[in-house]
Amino acid sequence: MINETILHRLFCQHYSEMIHLAGTFLYSEEEAEDAVQDVFMRLLESDILPADGKEKSYLMVAVRNNCINRIKQKSLKEQIRHLYSLEAETDLIDAEERVEKLEAICDYADSHLVEPHRSIFRLRFQEGLKLKEIAQQLGMNLKTVFKYLSQSIEEVQKHYRH
Repeated sequence: MINETILHRLFCQHYSEMIHLAGTFLYSEEEAEDAVQDVFMRLLESDILPADGKEKSYLMVAVRNNCINRIKQKSLKEQIRHLYSLEAETDLIDAEERVEKLEAICDYADSHLVEPHRSIFRLRFQEGLKLKEIAQQLGMNLKTVFKYLSQSIEEVQKHYRH
């Protein structure tokens, strides 16, 4: 097992950046905290210690991978619900209002996102394609598609938070 003193040092040095990264993927403070906690728990239970000078990179990649796995486990409905999260009010909005909000999100994305962000957003949320399918269809790298989609979601969320 990894030395708890070393783990505590890593926690103190990198926790806030890890939470920020997880938050950009998961859009939920609770989920971000859970993802980061999972990384530290796995590190504590393992015999693997990040190389000196590479701790931050190791931890950030671990957070990113954990977040990607969490996103893959979510249904499309959950992903869209988090896209325009309205906290507890979400359950009170009737179906017609939800459809209007989704249409507004898609309209905003169509009018404000630039290519290839717009196409990737549309293929993911309107066509329901998986990231790998989008990458193949557009002839792009999977990581690039993921990066563009993350940026698009962040931009749409910023618009609807204000």
